[in-house]
Amino acid sequence: MNGWMTAGLVGLGGALGSLARYGVTRLSYRLWGAAFPWGTIIVNVSGAFLLGFVATYLFSRFSFLAEALRLSLAIGFLGAYTTFSTFEWESHQLFQTGNWWAASANLIGSVAAGLVAIRLGAMAAQVWSQ
Repeated sequence: MNGWMTAGLVGLGGALGSLARYGVTRLSYRLWGAAFPWGTIIVNVSGAFLLGFVATYLFSRFSFLAEALRLSLAIGFLGAYTTFSTFEWESHQLFQTGNWWAASANLIGSVAAGLVAIRLGAMAAQVWSQ
């Protein structure tokens, strides 16, 4: 695959992933407000699930498209969709404002839920492929 095709796949996936991230975050603000970063948690956990699923199911099932799927979905879409740097910044802000409980809940909850979601995504892909 040439450089332009690679850049195009990553760029298209990234554009769609960033729009999806924005949409999920805006929706979470509407539903639950902005006092706690629910949107970031939802994005990180769902992104972890999707990566577990994509990497386990799609890459093995569609091996002839594995590189294109890896570039467009795993690197592009999910790379732009998930928000680790935002997660860290929001945790920092919660600590800065003295909200240690919320900051700790955000850090521990996001990491634990993300790990569970990766595993569930991989398990779902294994069940799906049978």
